[in-house]
Amino acid sequence: MIRRVIGDAGARWTPAAQLQRCVVTANGWIPKARRSHNFSCDHQRYPPPLLAAVRLPSPRHYLTVDDISTYKTKAAPAPGRLFIIAAFAALYLIWGSTYLAIRFAIESIPPLLMAGVRFFLAGILMYAIARWQGAPKSSLAEWRTALLVGASLLFVGNGGVTVAEQWVPSGLAALLIATVPIFIALLAWLSGSAPRPRPLVLLSLAGGFVGVGLLVAPVLTRPSGADSSRFGAGILLLLFASLVWSIGSLYSRRARNASSPFLAAGQQMLCGGALLMIAGFAAGESRGFKFGHITAFSLGAFVYLVLIGAIVGFTAYIWLLRHCDSAKVATYAFVNPVVAVLLGAFFANEALTGRTALAAAIIIGSVAIAITAQQAKQE
Repeated sequence: MIRRVIGDAGARWTPAAQLQRCVVTANGWIPKARRSHNFSCDHQRYPPPLLAAVRLPSPRHYLTVDDISTYKTKAAPAPGRLFIIAAFAALYLIWGSTYLAIRFAIESIPPLLMAGVRFFLAGILMYAIARWQGAPKSSLAEWRTALLVGASLLFVGNGGVTVAEQWVPSGLAALLIATVPIFIALLAWLSGSAPRPRPLVLLSLAGGFVGVGLLVAPVLTRPSGADSSRFGAGILLLLFASLVWSIGSLYSRRARNASSPFLAAGQQMLCGGALLMIAGFAAGESRGFKFGHITAFSLGAFVYLVLIGAIVGFTAYIWLLRHCDSAKVATYAFVNPVVAVLLGAFFANEALTGRTALAAAIIIGSVAIAITAQQAKQE
């Protein structure tokens, strides 16, 4: 017989050697004890099916450790090849298409308010999903991390992209944001948090900045005028957004984040979205704006960014991290810009010049080298 006592779902796993009972998650699965008789330290960070599991008759109950042996254990089945291909395709297409969706959304919606409402709504959904799955409440320190990361990645980073796309093509914006891994490698080295990069990585850093130079060169050669000034401002804003994005990414690695990826992302979106909305109101974007002015096309792009770009895209990303090698998942960083450039050329008639194609090849190649070299070093 299974001895049960009432308990809360979603609590963290405790080493079996220390306590004589363990906790069932909300979906009724529990990790199989390792050879050391210790359970996973956090079911949100290492959820099934990464770990072997036993199926329990009912969730939300405590079971004694001795009772677990009465159930047959089984390894979670590996996902089929088709599912993995579909998840990669979703990650590439969804996150690569967000740049074009942003361009369409801001055609009739003020950029800062659009980005703010987008992330705030997505944050509410992701936070609710994480809590429903049993993620514990976050501490004040974790909320502070979410505020700082949300301010850097979403408020400055994505907010800068959204504002810049008023003047810069979406494909070009994606290429400049693709330099984030290069900035991260450079800043980690200069700050002393990482050793001197390998010669191949240094070459990729130089190549990345050469590619950026090719993209920025038209700003210097264009005749002066309002359009040229706005284009130049957009380029500078995108580079600044990439730099702050990189700083925020480095900070998030050392800071205390929520145990659940969904919960952490939801908190960051809530904080970043709130800051963007405050900035939008402070900039006067609400003056003269009426909901009746929003076109169906912009509204559709906005809904796509909230539901598909944030929820579905992030879900595919987390799922791939659980089932595939992280080096393979990291390929989205240099595939997404290609998708963005092609989508912008086909659906928005954005110019795809030889200079842009060459710069794209150099930047994407440099990012690919930097990421793969870093992954190889970690392994």
